[in-house]
Amino acid sequence: MLLCWTTVATRDDADRLASDVITRGLAACVQIDGPITSHYRWQGQVERAEEFRLCFKVLPALLAPLEAHVLSHHPYATPEWIVVSAERVAEKYLSWAKANSTFPPFHTSQPSL
Repeated sequence: MLLCWTTVATRDDADRLASDVITRGLAACVQIDGPITSHYRWQGQVERAEEFRLCFKVLPALLAPLEAHVLSHHPYATPEWIVVSAERVAEKYLSWAKANSTFPPFHTSQPSL
């Protein structure tokens, strides 16, 4: 299992992104934390902003479509996107995640009849 993080400026953006991802079956779970306070440098200036952090729990087979969806629907010009591999995942939780994630459709070279 992989854990992926991003942040957005509003709770509405966080809820929209989380709902979209779950509806499409791209992640087993999305948790929203916040508001949190982020300190960073942007265009040469030190900034401080209140944000909401999303944590996506995703199976490796769905990482590419999840990443593509999040980055193409993200409100920021330069979104945070960090992915780490979970060292351990409880078997029951992993089984639940597998049962509640949509895998990309199987494609065959044979035409449908």
